[in-house]
Amino acid sequence: MRTRAMEVEDAPAVAALSVQLGYPATAGEMERRMLLLRENADHGLFVVEDAGGGVVGWVHVCGEHLLVSPPYAEVGGLVVDDEARGVGVGRALMAEAERWARGRGYRDVRVRSGTARTGAHAFYQRIGYRLVKSQHRFVKTLE
Repeated sequence: MRTRAMEVEDAPAVAALSVQLGYPATAGEMERRMLLLRENADHGLFVVEDAGGGVVGWVHVCGEHLLVSPPYAEVGGLVVDDEARGVGVGRALMAEAERWARGRGYRDVRVRSGTARTGAHAFYQRIGYRLVKSQHRFVKTLE
């Protein structure tokens, strides 16, 4: 198992894993997003490869600068292949996200997780995260 920076060539695997998370995207869409995010130094994109070199998980972490709080890092997405869970992939990805955040001077890493993802909640708590808030998210599609 090896953690490394995400490359554009990873787009098909990253897109396939995103489907497992419930956020479908084509490889082309994922590649465009990756290229855009890589232009901004306040985004970190990382993958874990298995022994055969296949991508079995990814994490996206970014810096947030808001008027209402000191700057912090937020995990924008974390997914581990269903077949690779329980062997340390998620832990390795979160450790990489935390290293990235520390290296940029962020003191906190935040992660949001849907209320139905109880397995994810338990994982985050096992690695030292604490539940601080429940909230609703509102969306308006602009025409």
